[in-house]
Amino acid sequence: MSSNEANQEQDPVVEELDQEAVMKAEEEALVQAEDDLIEQLNQAKSKAEENWDLLLRTKAEMENLRRRTQIDLENAHKYGIEKFVSELIPVMDSMELGLAAEEASAESLREGMTLTINMVSQMFEKFNIKMIDPMNEKFDPELHQAMAAQPTDDVEPNTVIAVMQKGYILNERLVRPAMVMVSKAAE
Repeated sequence: MSSNEANQEQDPVVEELDQEAVMKAEEEALVQAEDDLIEQLNQAKSKAEENWDLLLRTKAEMENLRRRTQIDLENAHKYGIEKFVSELIPVMDSMELGLAAEEASAESLREGMTLTINMVSQMFEKFNIKMIDPMNEKFDPELHQAMAAQPTDDVEPNTVIAVMQKGYILNERLVRPAMVMVSKAAE
């Protein structure tokens, strides 16, 4: 028997062994791939659970924040003028003291009113309330309300010649226009 013939006879055995080795390698590769996929799946599940927990905590935190904000807003509406009231109380006390004085002279009442007006002016300044007293100024329809027009030669037309009621501005917003009398050209 020549070596070629021997090789040919061994070939089916070698082929069968090679096929078994290939199949075993493929099976091991499949088992490894399955293990890898299971590991990836477990990691994905773990990550999904972490994200779900994070979502639930964030949702609860947002709900708590919404409730706290709602309470803060309600309190701001309810007690927003508390500082203003605390500044207004001494003015009221001052006015009550003036009325309670039984033997007050006109001069002492006038002095008490002047002090009270000064207290109100200081309070207005603290809260950025500005008085509009436009006497002898040009009429401004944004800030003034003309109650009457009077012909006059003494001043330029559309000039405020009398203030019936002062106006007020709060933080650059008109609260009440000044009620004024305006000049017009003499006829």
